[in-house]
Amino acid sequence: MEVFAAAAEAGSFSACADALGLSAVMVGKHVGQLERHLGVRLLQRSTRRQCLTEAGRLFLEECRLILERVRNAETVAERLHSQPRGRLRVTAPVTLGETAVAEAVSAFLLNYPEVTVELVLDDAFTDLIADGFDAAVRIGALASSDHLVARPLRPYRMAICAAPAYLAQAGHPRSLADLAGHRCLNHLLWPQGMGWPAFEGGPGRVPAAPLAANNGQALRRAALAGCGIVMQPEVLLAADIAAGLLVPLLEDATPAPRPVHLLYPRDPRPLPKQARFVEIMLKKMGA
Repeated sequence: MEVFAAAAEAGSFSACADALGLSAVMVGKHVGQLERHLGVRLLQRSTRRQCLTEAGRLFLEECRLILERVRNAETVAERLHSQPRGRLRVTAPVTLGETAVAEAVSAFLLNYPEVTVELVLDDAFTDLIADGFDAAVRIGALASSDHLVARPLRPYRMAICAAPAYLAQAGHPRSLADLAGHRCLNHLLWPQGMGWPAFEGGPGRVPAAPLAANNGQALRRAALAGCGIVMQPEVLLAADIAAGLLVPLLEDATPAPRPVHLLYPRDPRPLPKQARFVEIMLKKMGA
C-alpha cells in the first residue's frame, strides 16, 4: 500500500523507486501484487505515462487514511517507549498498601504526571495476570512462576508498642511472660504464625484484650489512646514511634520478619510506566 501510494503520487515507477530507494522493477512488483490481491487494476500504465483508474482513485484515498493511522500508531508507540503515560494498575495488601506502597505511588505520580494509578488494596489473593494488574506487592513465601518477575522489598516487620500514658499506669513488660498481666489489643485476623499466642515462651494464650478488631488502624488508635499494648506492622506504627506517641517494647521478641516482593509480568521490553514504577518501588521500599 505504501509503495502504491508513493507511485500514484510520484507519477511514475522510476520516480517512486528513487524516492523509496527501490528499483523500478520492485515497485512494479509491489503494485502488481496488490492489484492481483484486490482483483482490480489500480494504475493504467503506458510507456510514457500512468494514471489512476477509478478503483485506483478510491483505493488511494483509503490507503492515505490507513497509512496515516499507521504512522500515528507508530508515533504513539514511540512516545510510550520514551515517556511513561497511561494507566497503571497495582494491587497490595491493605496495611502495607495504605502506608509504604501509597507513599511510593505518590512519589511515582509526582515524577510522571501523565500516568494514572489504580491502587487496589486487598488482603485476599489476586491473580495478577487474570485480573489485569501491572504490578502487585505480596507478603510471604511465593510460588515459582515462569510468567512473573519477583523483586525483593524490605521485609514485613512487626512492632510491639504502647502509649506512654499506658506504660506509666501499667508498667513496662520486661519479658514475653509479662504480657499475661497486661491489656493486649488483639487482631481478629492474625496470619498463621503471628499474633500473641505465637510467641515462644510467651503467655501461650491471648492476653486480656480490651479490644479485638479486624483492622490495624482501629488497634493503633486504641493504643494511642492508652487502651493497651498493640502489635502491628512496623510501617503502620513507625510515624507514631518517631513522634514519641508510642514506645517500642520487647524489640528482640517480635515475630520473625516476613518476606515482601514486588511482582510484575515478565516482559523483555516493558512499557516505561511499568519500568519506572519498578525503579521507584525498589528505591522507596527496597531492602
